[in-house]
Amino acid sequence: MREEAAPAPLPRRAETGSPARGAGTGTRRRPRDLGTKLAGVAVVLIALDVCSRTGVLPRVWFPPVSEMYAEIGRLALGWPLWQEIGRTLSGWAIGMGLAALCAVPLGVLLGTSRIAFEMAKAVIEFFRPVPSVALIPLAVLVYGTGLEMKVFLIAFATFWPLLLQTIYGVQDVDPVVRDTARCYGLPPLARFTRMTLPSAAPYIATGLRIASAIALVLAVTAELVVGAPGLGQAIVVAQSSGATTLMYALIIVTGLLGWALNSAFQAAEKRLLRWHPSQRGEDGR
Repeated sequence: MREEAAPAPLPRRAETGSPARGAGTGTRRRPRDLGTKLAGVAVVLIALDVCSRTGVLPRVWFPPVSEMYAEIGRLALGWPLWQEIGRTLSGWAIGMGLAALCAVPLGVLLGTSRIAFEMAKAVIEFFRPVPSVALIPLAVLVYGTGLEMKVFLIAFATFWPLLLQTIYGVQDVDPVVRDTARCYGLPPLARFTRMTLPSAAPYIATGLRIASAIALVLAVTAELVVGAPGLGQAIVVAQSSGATTLMYALIIVTGLLGWALNSAFQAAEKRLLRWHPSQRGEDGR
């Protein structure tokens, strides 16, 4: 008698609700990565503190790091530090705002018109490499040493990266998508809101993040060189009066301010552009 073939095993039923392999690893990895970064920073700070206390670094010119951060804590309880931060950020914000208001619309115009872009290309390539620091004498001559001088320098320096990023973003629209929308008779406004703007948004966000760092550098540089009110002027005053610990504390505050601004732009970019592939994690979410 012929033996019957054994029936194939039934496929196992997938368990609903169970996480896929690797799910949650990103969540678990983030605290671990943060702890590793903080540990690295702590090691560097402790090493610098030990070098200052043991004489490897001259204590006269490099006080212990613990004293610097104690000075920061003392400053944080007083109004003058926040007033200087506000003066620096006021020039930063106004200059960035003016640059964005001018650069983004102009970048959209130049990005959508090939003829206009070719006509303006030589002008952009001439002005873009000009160091903004070299314009400080001109800015002081025209605007004095107040807020207007800082705003002019910041707006000039941040205008070019924003303009170029906007142009590249507008020009990055897929030609097939553009031709398809044109064939289906999509109105120009709809093409702009549904194709051009989503394509340019990640580029503009990157330009804003780059411009933010440049704007802070220009604001502090103007305060250091010219003596405009702000953190840079406070650093110069502390250095000239021999308050070395205070000088280092203000320098650290300036660095923390730059880090905070960059982190804020990164968080906003991640939240507002979460639909873009560049902001998705490995799990596709």
